[in-house]
Amino acid sequence: MVSRRRWLMIALVFLATVINYLDRQTLSVVAPVLREEFHMSNVTYSRVVSAFMLAYTISNGFSGTIIDKLGTRAGYALCIAWWSVAAILHAFATGAWSLGAARFLLGLGEAGNWPAGVKVVSEWFPERERALAAGMFNSGSSFGAILAPPIVAFITLQFGWAAAFAGVGVTGLVWLVFWWKIYHTPAEPGDAGKPGASGVPYTAAPVERPEVVAPWVLFRARFVWTFMLSKIFLDPVWYFYIFWFPEYLKNARQFDLAAIGKYAWIPFLVAGLGNIMGGALSGALLRRGWSVTYARKTAITAFTLLMLSAIPAVLTADVRLSIAFVSIAMVGYTGSLANTLAFPADVFPRHLVGSVWGLASMGAGFGGMIFALITGWVVDHYSYVPVFFGFAFLPLISAAIVWTMLGPLTPDSYKPAR
Repeated sequence: MVSRRRWLMIALVFLATVINYLDRQTLSVVAPVLREEFHMSNVTYSRVVSAFMLAYTISNGFSGTIIDKLGTRAGYALCIAWWSVAAILHAFATGAWSLGAARFLLGLGEAGNWPAGVKVVSEWFPERERALAAGMFNSGSSFGAILAPPIVAFITLQFGWAAAFAGVGVTGLVWLVFWWKIYHTPAEPGDAGKPGASGVPYTAAPVERPEVVAPWVLFRARFVWTFMLSKIFLDPVWYFYIFWFPEYLKNARQFDLAAIGKYAWIPFLVAGLGNIMGGALSGALLRRGWSVTYARKTAITAFTLLMLSAIPAVLTADVRLSIAFVSIAMVGYTGSLANTLAFPADVFPRHLVGSVWGLASMGAGFGGMIFALITGWVVDHYSYVPVFFGFAFLPLISAAIVWTMLGPLTPDSYKPAR
């Protein structure tokens, strides 16, 4: 019997993801202030962003394996403790170099959120609910990005940018207390156990942890390196919006910090719908008898096409329409991601899903780093127009890879290499 306690567990992951994006998005909101104070050009700012993405890429290579080895409870706790301290260190930055160093440390910790999240999904949810559960916890990224502009702008205007970094960083340490007290791993997906009649709190079921396969062994599987390749062209779209959208509003639409705080959260609010819609679409197709492979891939393709709305977003003269089109593009991304988050659990045994997601997400970090550098150069030398066009078409490349190279999404498609 599937326990209702699984919703409490995914709620904890949702909150961690909210905090993850509050930490990450703080820089985006205060970037106009820091760029003036530290005299950073678009290219310099892109290098600071790339420092985060470089660390994110490196950490994805081992964070999933660490979480698989330590277990979800301890591994997730380590990641959020690391990134929370790194977020606080931003408050002590004195220039682009020290800011970039803090971003690098943040990226090392934050990469662990999604391997841990998909591991929680694989441990607590049956197949039919995985895309929905993944979309629910991933909606924390949108919710965190919604909260960041008004909260960070308010704190910055009242107390300064250093207080914004420090205050947001502390929230992760508070979450850590609740996580450590509540989380345990069930023996089977949905098998949470029940508290005794005496009201004794839940405790972890004794689970024999299978041997973790080395990353270089996993990487021999076609699914892993192909999934990584697809993420090179999908995830940079999201990173563009979270790191550059406030800058775009300031430089292309003449918004000040107060206006950014007032309006920059809107696309992220709308994007949250995609997390639910993406999982709901593939779930509906599965209930109609579609295979997991075709249900997931069809849903991804449908939402990928929505990301083409980035083109009218940059071409329209009406800023309200621009924000609306950006919102649609972001729904496209989150709807796609809700399904890709379910991929590892569809194919691999649950004790490997953290490692698989981490390895695949190296593609996200690498693509995010490269395209961030390209974005800074293109904006400095041309404008935002070619950048928006590029991020409209990149997801189509990702969808093509998923259809032509990824293979079937079934456990039989993975054979451990020895």
